[in-house]
Amino acid sequence: MKLNIKYFGLLAEVTKCDEEVVEFTETTLSALLEQLFAKYPSLKEKDFQVAQNNTIVSGDAEIMESEIALLPPFSGG
Repeated sequence: MKLNIKYFGLLAEVTKCDEEVVEFTETTLSALLEQLFAKYPSLKEKDFQVAQNNTIVSGDAEIMESEIALLPPFSGG
């Protein structure tokens, strides 16, 4: 399946792109993250959350054909 991955803030700086389409053959968030870490090793050192279709997901959440966003920590104010 093809996933539309969006990167925000410093994560866009690390990947040098705001958005990309990746081919993904697994089914879990952890597998997707491993694929992204292999492509962008320094991404593994960053703190971020993952949203699937505008909902924060974690761990072994099932990834469906959808939009995935990698979100850096937000500061309040």
